[in-house]
This record gives sequence, structure tokens and C-alpha cells, in this order.
Amino acid sequence: MSEAKEWSEAEIEEIKEEILTALETVIDPELGIDIVNLGLIYEIDFNPEGNTVVKMTLTTMGCPLADILTEQIHQAVADIPEVKNVEVKLVWYPAWTTDKMSRYARIALGIR
Repeated sequence: MSEAKEWSEAEIEEIKEEILTALETVIDPELGIDIVNLGLIYEIDFNPEGNTVVKMTLTTMGCPLADILTEQIHQAVADIPEVKNVEVKLVWYPAWTTDKMSRYARIALGIR
């Protein structure tokens, strides 16, 4: 059995950035904006074993898109070789507001 690779903090941050970039391809079907610019991604945890946890929220608690978005997240990060396992955790605190949206998303949706 080979030894686990030692990862620097910079390498881990680089992979987390790569994951975040991949998540920009996951589009909320109702709003037509990606989940990163909508501010739905709260945290990405990645460890050297390749286990990744994506903490995200939804625009509303009863949002019917949770399963669809979770599946799309799995597909989006599947091409990142360092990611071996992905867990999507839905969190409700802090509650999502339009303040979490990027400037791009607010302009695209006509929100000031």
C-alpha cells in the first residue's frame, strides 16, 4: 500500500478553488444562475484522502431542487482527480438572502 501524499495548505486551497470553479457549472434551473454566484455554497472541505464536503443552502427551505442540485454537484466535481468522495450537506444557517448573491447574479436577475 502506498503512503498517502502530503498536501500543503496551498495545494488544498488550490483544489478547493478547482472545486468551486466546477460548481459554477451547476445552474439553478428556476433562476438560470449558477449556485456559486447565487451564494448557495457556504463552505468546501477537502482532505488529503480526497473526501470532500460541500456545505450549501437553498433559496427556500421547501425548494424542490435539492436532489437535482446534489446530483449536478456530484457530476460537476467528478472530473477532478483529487476528489474521491463527495458529500453534499444542506445547511439552513445562516439563512440565505439576496445579499449572498454576487454582483453578476443580482444584475442578471434585476435585483439592486
